[in-house]
Amino acid sequence: MRWDLDKVAEPIAYKLLAATVMPRPIAWVVTQSHDGKLNAAPYSFFNVMGSAPPTLVLGLMADPTRGFKDTAANILATGEFVVNLVPEALVQQMNTTSVDAPTGVNELNLAGLETEASVHIRPPRIAASPVAFECRMLSSVVTGPHQTIVIGRVLAAHIDDRFILNAERAHIDTPALNLVARSYGSTYVRSHDTFELDRPKWAEWSAKNLK
Repeated sequence: MRWDLDKVAEPIAYKLLAATVMPRPIAWVVTQSHDGKLNAAPYSFFNVMGSAPPTLVLGLMADPTRGFKDTAANILATGEFVVNLVPEALVQQMNTTSVDAPTGVNELNLAGLETEASVHIRPPRIAASPVAFECRMLSSVVTGPHQTIVIGRVLAAHIDDRFILNAERAHIDTPALNLVARSYGSTYVRSHDTFELDRPKWAEWSAKNLK
């Protein structure tokens, strides 16, 4: 079956995308307004986009009544944000910060989360998160009414010492991070069920398969 997405209602387009593009890593984004108010919210339209320079991207959808969500408004106003990653131990707190609270409410306080100061930017990071990226906006693209894509340059990566296997070689105990990802609807995915697959090398592959 084919859906022409220009011809369907937005909720249908969202369902088709969210039900098929999965798992999606979760960016638990902390921002700060010009007047110092903190905001935290999770977003699963997110991924890394390069390493030279280190770059990540956020897809920030609109609030149905307020327009730009606080996260988008703060990033567009200040250019600064922190992306924290979500381990399974913090899923309840993460879910609390997704509440549709009024503008100006500090979701970090609602979830009982402590923060630690960032080094390069004003917004703090979530202390309990095992991984946090301090980011400054490189650019943004408004893709619809109050919907925007934000491209951020990663200025610093904070990783809990417990998960560092070899700091010099940047070897991380990734399975031990126990991160979760978003799936369809209200379903989440754990990161335990993995398998290995070596990337083929042309010389070996062609010698074997192009005879």
